[in-house]
Amino acid sequence: MTISSRPYITLFLLTSLDGKISSGDTDVLDVDTDWKQVRGVKEGLQQYYDLEKETDACFLQSGRVFAKIGFNKKSPSPIRIPVTAVIIDNKPHLTEKGLTYLNSRFARVIIVTTNTSYTIPPTCEHVQLLTYKKVIPFTKLFQTLRTNYLIKRITVQSGGTLNGTLLRERLIDEVSIVVAPLLVGGATTPTLIDGEAIHSTKELHKLQALKLTSCTQLKKSYLHLRYKTITKK
Repeated sequence: MTISSRPYITLFLLTSLDGKISSGDTDVLDVDTDWKQVRGVKEGLQQYYDLEKETDACFLQSGRVFAKIGFNKKSPSPIRIPVTAVIIDNKPHLTEKGLTYLNSRFARVIIVTTNTSYTIPPTCEHVQLLTYKKVIPFTKLFQTLRTNYLIKRITVQSGGTLNGTLLRERLIDEVSIVVAPLLVGGATTPTLIDGEAIHSTKELHKLQALKLTSCTQLKKSYLHLRYKTITKK
């Protein structure tokens, strides 16, 4: 599949030096709240959020992450921003209140799910539903986003498992990573890319080579690294 038939996809995340995107392996722990409490890390954290403002006008995230950071508890936003949110939410993790908040916050919300019982409140006129059977076919999903929703670029800010799926399906074009001066550790702590590992040298083709395009030293010992994926000729 060529890039022209789907959006250009950038993976944008904040990680520790050892590649962790969380403080630990429970939903009680969260980078946005935890790392603000760590001396030597909190002082430069705002740089990540500043760079986040420069990402694409369409982003992909999971309902689990939004629930984790409190979207189900938020009151409707007084300001709607010109951004499209594509949200993977099978359980579902988002409640009616969470969907109502998203409806008030973003110009367009596309919920992608395998849950055939998923319902959108009638008051959420900016929320649309894309339902698939059993498993979300991400290659097809991104083609649909390009063809039916005219989305040309999308920034992915999801968890390691979903990122792993996108990696194996060769759906990542660029990686933009802010590295915090922090070591987290923990074998079960989520990382930038999780999911199933390869099991033999016959699967080496599933790995993704990268080409460094920029390396910017930020303040307070932070780094901003950008890579493009190297495609096979």
